Amino acid sequence: MHPILKQAFDLEMTTAKNLYNESKYKESFFHLERAHILGQRFVIPHTYNHWWMLKVGIRNKDKREIFGQLVRLAVAGIGSLIGRVPIGNTGGADIGIMQVLPIQEDLKVLLERAGETT
Repeated sequence: MHPILKQAFDLEMTTAKNLYNESKYKESFFHLERAHILGQRFVIPHTYNHWWMLKVGIRNKDKREIFGQLVRLAVAGIGSLIGRVPIGNTGGADIGIMQVLPIQEDLKVLLERAGETT
């Protein structure tokens, strides 16, 4: 993972974890979605991100999110490994698993600076 992406991914994940620990699950999930966009091309960050999304789903007692994250945990690493990830996908169960989405401008700039095509 390029240092620019790693730094941004780590910041989003740290923010998400801090909000999770404060029981601010909606806000936490927002930062997990941003981290997902940055880390989905890399096996370990991608899988780790879905683990945290599952944790939020469990805290919210959201059966759809729990099931969706279990499925994603099973396939996320493989998708990253073979380069089959939907660019811009935020990773939540409310989005199709292979749905491509527009990338927020600030994240797009980071991806471009890191040499990742968007």
